Amino acid sequence: MEIKSILEKQRELFLTGKTLSYNFRKQQLELLELSILKHQQELLNAFKTDLNKCEFDAVTTEISLALQEIKFFKKHLKGLMRPKRVHTTLLNYPSKGKIVREPFGQVLIMSPWNYPFQLTIAPLVASIAGGNTSVVKPSAYTPNVAQTIKDILDIFDPAYITTVMGGREQNQELLDQKFDLIFFTGSKGVGKVVQEKASKNLCPIVLELGGKSPCIVDETANLKTAVRRIVWGKYLNAGQTCIAPDYIFVHQSIYEKFIEKVVEQIKSNYYTNGKLTNNFMYIVNEKHTQRLSGLIDSKKLVFGGKVKGRLIEPTVMRDVAFDDAIMQEEIFGPIMPIIPYTDIKEVINYINSKDKPLALYCFSRNKKLIQQVVSLTSSGGVCINEVIMHFTEHNLPFGGVGASGMGNYHGKFSFQTFTHEKCILNKNPNIELTVKYPPYTDKKSKFVYFYLGHNSKKADK
Repeated sequence: MEIKSILEKQRELFLTGKTLSYNFRKQQLELLELSILKHQQELLNAFKTDLNKCEFDAVTTEISLALQEIKFFKKHLKGLMRPKRVHTTLLNYPSKGKIVREPFGQVLIMSPWNYPFQLTIAPLVASIAGGNTSVVKPSAYTPNVAQTIKDILDIFDPAYITTVMGGREQNQELLDQKFDLIFFTGSKGVGKVVQEKASKNLCPIVLELGGKSPCIVDETANLKTAVRRIVWGKYLNAGQTCIAPDYIFVHQSIYEKFIEKVVEQIKSNYYTNGKLTNNFMYIVNEKHTQRLSGLIDSKKLVFGGKVKGRLIEPTVMRDVAFDDAIMQEEIFGPIMPIIPYTDIKEVINYINSKDKPLALYCFSRNKKLIQQVVSLTSSGGVCINEVIMHFTEHNLPFGGVGASGMGNYHGKFSFQTFTHEKCILNKNPNIELTVKYPPYTDKKSKFVYFYLGHNSKKADK
């Protein structure tokens, strides 16, 4: 079916009002949940084929997070849909005010390849909960997962939810259409294209991008905990995580010890008898593998660095300088640059000299330093003594700022993102305050000044 024809049918369906009721939305969420569970083994096989992602990683970082989002909305949707009454002012006496959340209409969801299932389904769940129709465009870089997503979503009427397969040509055709909301997850470069295309139709967009998320470890940090969490977060998904700790600032006094502990932790996590586990994830394709291998500086190599096919082993580099190649772009791979520091002000100044990151991490027990880092830097989100896990908390909004994105989602914040906040003022037709109508007399002026809290004489002075 052609994309234009799909959109016409979706527009027709939306205008019938069928997607608006609570019962309809809940039923669609339940259908999606059942379809995911039905295709779970197919999903696991697809992840293994596309990315060498093991069952544990696929379940914990992809499937379970999507199902949790469905569970949240099944429990809270009715309350989120309920109109919110607000007080009205004397100027509108007597009246009632309320705020209702209405769907945008036709939503386009463009998802990435690094977490191809979870980052497709989570926004789709929010779109369903919001009462929209949806066009889903999964990434062509993970073809087996994309096909499984299509299989899962084929239970829906295409006039309600449609999956569009393909690559750049299909992306281009979709972006040339008129949508009511576009939700895009991916790179900053493509995000700019999406924003430019959307602007032609004044279409609101949500951009979930990325950037170089810094991590700071000061001399007061619990070193064992810091190393364990940073190593896990850095090499999760082979580093192909938009909120992975990109580079690590470590205080000079614990620098050598930190590097030593990192290498020990890597060996403990990912190696058996000196061999890398067969569950370590692949880089998504040859192009990205070559890009990453070009960032490895053998002169600064502490551990790893070997590349075999699409497999890059966990790699550590020390004494990295700010002008090194690895510091010029988001790494998005299993390479950890470690930089020594002595003055936290210099660290903060460096972070602030770059684009605002999607995440910032600080390991410390120094409350003053933590406050400095949090208050003097800007990022999409912050974790103190942890990495990545803020993404899993549906009570917190997840999203970027500046070059790392715009808009946020998860839990109730997803509902807010996929609906428009519409105000309704309902005024009594039988009682009228005539002060707003001409002729405008001194008496009316005095009333206005009184209402504003000052008198006309003071205003004249």
